[in-house]
Amino acid sequence: MSNTKLLIKEKIGYALGDGAANIAWRGVATFLFIYYTDVFGLSPATVGVLFLVARFSDGISDVLMGVIGDRTNSKYGKFRPWILWTAIPLGVILSLLFTSPDFSDTGKIVYAYITYILFTLIYTANNIPYGALMAVMTGDDKERTSLGSYRMVGAFVGGMLVQGLLLYLVASFGKVSSTIQIEKLENKKYSVEIEALEDVPSVNVKTEDGIAMFTWGAGVNESLQNEEPSNRKSFAMKTGEKYSFIVEGEADLAEENISIIDQNNGYSKSIYVLSFFLIVFMLYTFYATKERVSPPKGQKSNLKQDFKDLITNKAWLVLLVVGLLFNIYNSIKQGIIVIYFTHYLNDQLLAASFLVGLMLASIAGAIVTAPLGKRFGKRNLFIYALILSGTINALLFFCGPNDIVLIFVLGVVSEFFAAIFPTLFFAMLGDAADYSEFKNERRATGLVYSAGSFATKFGGGIAGAIIGFVLTIYGYDGQSGASIKEAIPGIIMLMSWIPAIVTMIAAGLMVLYPLNQSKMDEITLDLNARRAKV
Repeated sequence: MSNTKLLIKEKIGYALGDGAANIAWRGVATFLFIYYTDVFGLSPATVGVLFLVARFSDGISDVLMGVIGDRTNSKYGKFRPWILWTAIPLGVILSLLFTSPDFSDTGKIVYAYITYILFTLIYTANNIPYGALMAVMTGDDKERTSLGSYRMVGAFVGGMLVQGLLLYLVASFGKVSSTIQIEKLENKKYSVEIEALEDVPSVNVKTEDGIAMFTWGAGVNESLQNEEPSNRKSFAMKTGEKYSFIVEGEADLAEENISIIDQNNGYSKSIYVLSFFLIVFMLYTFYATKERVSPPKGQKSNLKQDFKDLITNKAWLVLLVVGLLFNIYNSIKQGIIVIYFTHYLNDQLLAASFLVGLMLASIAGAIVTAPLGKRFGKRNLFIYALILSGTINALLFFCGPNDIVLIFVLGVVSEFFAAIFPTLFFAMLGDAADYSEFKNERRATGLVYSAGSFATKFGGGIAGAIIGFVLTIYGYDGQSGASIKEAIPGIIMLMSWIPAIVTMIAAGLMVLYPLNQSKMDEITLDLNARRAKV
């Protein structure tokens, strides 16, 4: 039964698990950097170091989780019970990441380190068993590619849920009670006075269209008066105090055109809602799936031999490095999008539409991966996708803030090819596990799949460090309009050619991958024959 053709309902059940994981992962990859800098008040360099430092433990924790998963024995199997045990903790820690306690600057940094490291550890305990589950649901490598397509569709739907809804939920949950008075001074120039009806530690004030420029008016702190005009102002608002601005650049400005958002409250409540869906999806995955492939009869626990098999598995080694690189690529893109739309295109909510467009393109890319993989072979398709996605993404460098349609087209087409990377990657990790069993007559599925989690998380950490490093060079401060303006060239580079370079390196390394389709057909036939004798 190891080469079972899976029912669609089981594939959908498995797919929802990655939908849940991507509510967490894409929520963090896309929004945590801007939350930490623009809401929580941490510097880009501090956030970049945090992301990188937290990843150093991942190599150890991922391998340990793979070892633990391989040695877990329960009535539910080796990997499914971990999905059950970690579902609620993962939802809780995601919520804590986007909660901003009233701590000192040092206390905030400590809180960020503790919650972020806990998030990576719980995510490891959930995601490595989840990934390994794919390889033991069926022994058919083509069926596994199909399951990988379902998985990625689920992942992208989960990503679309968080990326498409979050900013709108933030705007809804974050509305601030206040009174607004507007006086027209001249054409497209107004005096705007806002009186707070509640205390808000981090409020963001802008126009709905995000075009008009705000300058602090009379009566505010001298340090604020020296700020250059910007299309948004972030500050701490106190009940009963009045805040005045000179607003220029939009005609017919009215009260309803002024957006006043409590970003912290908005982000926190929005993430709480999405965390609930994460838990529900993950629990359904546990109940809907079944493990069918077991290690060879008589295989004894031998950790030393498992590691020896792993580091001599050329297919796994290539996938480890390529997986790390394409996750750096994807994570830089995801981490800079909201900053790019907020500060370069001056329309944060437009980022939500862009992210939904990327998710739809990702779903299409995941769906076509299985048939394209059969036609071109997994390795060749991987190489083509890397080159095409990176090249198209680099063209964003030439787009101005008014080239909205072109930015959407380039982003969507690039993402279509980028969706092929993870879809193939996790299926190919299953192939690497089969290859190890074929060559060594031993199987350590969890250990092999630890590469997937390590590459995802460490790649994200390196990407966060790169974003923080580049923005720091350009003096970015998410709570200062003047510094944001100076950082625009760095933001554009991070959105375009910097990640594209990574794909070209990955494509060159993918040439070294040894498992073509004819080799996989040989391996599958041999393993099925061995299992049939048991």
